[in-house]
Amino acid sequence: MNNNHNYCMLLAGGKGTRLWPYSRRDVPKQFLDFFGMGMSLLQMTYQRVKPIFDNDHIYILANREHAALVREQLPEIPEENILLEPQYRNTAPAITWAASHLYAKDPNANMAVLPTDQVILNENEFRNCLLRGLDFVAQGTKLLTLVIKPTRPETTYGYIQVSDEKDGEMFRVQSFTEKPAKEFAQLFMDTGEFYWNVGIFLWNVESILTNVVDNIPEIAEKVEIGRPSEDIYASCPNLSIDYGILERSKDVYAMVCSFGWMDMGSWEQYYQMSPKDSNENVTGGNQVIAYNSERNLIQTPHEKLVVVEDLNDFIVMEHQNVLLICPQSKAANIRKYVNDVQVHLGDKFV
Repeated sequence: MNNNHNYCMLLAGGKGTRLWPYSRRDVPKQFLDFFGMGMSLLQMTYQRVKPIFDNDHIYILANREHAALVREQLPEIPEENILLEPQYRNTAPAITWAASHLYAKDPNANMAVLPTDQVILNENEFRNCLLRGLDFVAQGTKLLTLVIKPTRPETTYGYIQVSDEKDGEMFRVQSFTEKPAKEFAQLFMDTGEFYWNVGIFLWNVESILTNVVDNIPEIAEKVEIGRPSEDIYASCPNLSIDYGILERSKDVYAMVCSFGWMDMGSWEQYYQMSPKDSNENVTGGNQVIAYNSERNLIQTPHEKLVVVEDLNDFIVMEHQNVLLICPQSKAANIRKYVNDVQVHLGDKFV
């Protein structure tokens, strides 16, 4: 199947705080089955890439707290392909460490970096895009990001502006904008030059490591091949690969894709992608009786009955020992709720 220089890195180290209380510190969102399919988001991502990568060419990058979960959910992956971070330090140090690891194995490696909290509807087209992208980055030093044409003025996504300059089907990237205000998101849609940044990146490992040395040497000098010590890793800046490399490099290109992409980053996005009843409520098969109530997300244990009246645009989310009730418009505050709970009540509820 895959006897060449193409590798896949699945990012499974996030905390999933915005999907609290369902996503918790001990079992964050990437290890959860949100859709009742018998597979976690991590397992769905693995199944998506398995047809084009052999298991020894698939790497998992996760936090060491979740080592057992990774091994339990993906027993097919070789032990040496599971890279465990000693600290949460964002994607720049994590990807640098992973790329260094891969470079030691294969200096000619091409690397596809994929989040594990996404839903892809057209998996054949997705794999086709990955293979075309890997062919592109194998030819030189260019960095590639996959982008999607926006379907609504979404304010929780990052946007990438492309220029008219092309290399084959790939557009040179002109600018990045992170989570714009509503009016700017609408303007971005209207211009036709801006696309959603889906966080899927492809590059040759030598190219990305050179970019790290040039743009964020404070990470390059600390992250070494092999497992970094907790002290060294903790001293790395908490920096995303987008900001640390892609926004600074002059050699970034974008591939415009159409494979039915949806992000599982927040309850708002979960609501967007979920089936709704005639009143636009999402209940996930729970027992809910709703009077004059619309556009709610209600998720509770299946043995419970929920009755609501005159409730609109709310999140009602119960999981284990936490019940969350807040307006959907305040969903961005969930991280704050989690921080406050941890400060005042400890780790029991997070």
